[in-house]
Amino acid sequence: MSDEEHHFESKADAGASKTYPQQAGTIRKNGYIVIKNRPCKVVEVSTSKTGKHGHAKCHFVGIDIFTGKKLEDIVPSSHNCDVPHVNRTDFQLIDISEDGFVSLLTESGDTKDDLRLPTDDNLLKQITEGFAEGKDLVVSVMSAMGEEQICALKDIGPK
Repeated sequence: MSDEEHHFESKADAGASKTYPQQAGTIRKNGYIVIKNRPCKVVEVSTSKTGKHGHAKCHFVGIDIFTGKKLEDIVPSSHNCDVPHVNRTDFQLIDISEDGFVSLLTESGDTKDDLRLPTDDNLLKQITEGFAEGKDLVVSVMSAMGEEQICALKDIGPK
């Protein structure tokens, strides 16, 4: 029972983990997995037979959900792998600034101004042309492991 004061730095995510463990043998195609500390969508899974040391191995091929790079990993099927918490949220596009940042309207009525335009040329062109034409656009933002990126676009009609 001391009189000392303790100060804790607050974290915005309330200490929630960015990943959760899942047994490698239960991860399927189109699921998610962390390979080389990057969140990936699984595009291919192959399982080898049990070897003389007793572990069947799972060979994962994944595409990084933010950069599009192909990554591979081999894990014993009985071991745990990290699986990222992936969230997809829709926001209405309000404005595009000259420096490449977008202003988005959240469900609570606030604005979110910390996202850049996507690096994908096709999606970038659709967003900038649609905004220039005065269309009402809704962008889907994918977030995982502390990163966020615009991944899709919907046109909900003219303003």
